[in-house]
Amino acid sequence: MSDPVPPPTVSEHPGIVERVRRSLDRVIDPEIRRPITELDMVGDVAVDGSGAAHVAIRLTIVGCPAARTIENDVRNAVAGVPGVTATIVDVGVMTPEQRRALTERLRGPGRREMPFTSDSLTRVIAVTSGKGGVGKSTVTANLAVALAASGLAVGLVDADVHGFSIPGLLGLDDPEHAGRAVRPTRVDDMILPPVAHGVKVISIGMFVDDPSTAVAWRGPMLHRTIAQFLTDVYFGDLDVLLLDLPPGTGDVAISVGQLLPHAEVLVVTTPQAAAADVAERSGVVARQTGQRVIGVIENMGPFVGPDGSVIDLFGSGGGADVATRLSIGQDAPVPLLATIPLSPALRRGGDAGVPVVLGTPTDTAATAIGRLAEDIVRLGRGLVGRPLGVRVR
Repeated sequence: MSDPVPPPTVSEHPGIVERVRRSLDRVIDPEIRRPITELDMVGDVAVDGSGAAHVAIRLTIVGCPAARTIENDVRNAVAGVPGVTATIVDVGVMTPEQRRALTERLRGPGRREMPFTSDSLTRVIAVTSGKGGVGKSTVTANLAVALAASGLAVGLVDADVHGFSIPGLLGLDDPEHAGRAVRPTRVDDMILPPVAHGVKVISIGMFVDDPSTAVAWRGPMLHRTIAQFLTDVYFGDLDVLLLDLPPGTGDVAISVGQLLPHAEVLVVTTPQAAAADVAERSGVVARQTGQRVIGVIENMGPFVGPDGSVIDLFGSGGGADVATRLSIGQDAPVPLLATIPLSPALRRGGDAGVPVVLGTPTDTAATAIGRLAEDIVRLGRGLVGRPLGVRVR
């Protein structure tokens, strides 16, 4: 029987353990997006006489999908500390008490409440359309990635429960289960959304085993699902939360209007008159719940051929027509914010899970979406109906 391995002793060099701990401030949990030191995920740290650093890490749950990333990041961070000759990482799991303390630290103690209220600092933008097939989800996914690439903290809720497609568009595939979307991490009753291209994402597609499964739910179940996405999912501090709504004016649109009456709305249409007629209705319903339509996006615009020729495959003028109709009776006109041309690269990016704004940033569709993101940021958020936190005496 071999002798037990003695525990490491602290190095004689004063401050080396503290330097190791400080180096761990640079290790960010890829799901929560905060330093592991701030999340109480670091246990004992010691450095033995030979300069080998021993670091204990506490993961949130058994089988944490971010385990390998965190361990590698810890090794890389500690390896750069002067005087450290080797790094030994001991990976463990939080106790139930530590997990409860973590969830309270992140969400606050007491009853869970929906954080995206009218006085929240997060800008909430719902993307809607009158009918399916106009590329609304593709536009939403690319817009989210473009906003994140500009430096904003962005979340995306796939509220199209019956026709979810956001996980596929953003490449959120489970590497261990072909055809299935990656699963969110659950820490007790808190759901940590997966991150794709800098965007925190949640979708009902992450909870079904087979992506071909038909989610046949009616109004009350749909309402509870959207409410849970907004309440139980921990997005952290966001600059922008986008919601990809289902087409039309059904239960989900009404539920989002009830839960988020202060949300801003983008209406997506195509240039053809038939789509424009229906798109107007989705904007009208949004207004009836108190939401503000901030602009129209025309997708599938003119196709520019390799020789520079322009072909209006779906007609022209639909986006401008919707914007004009939605402007009637409003204090300020509703602008046509963007015309996104038909683009093979846009389609290929969606199929591959690599948004065109990242995969082919010089493509005409990518540049149009990039300008759209800049315009939305420049528009700012309206303050009508919002509490300003100012008390007049």
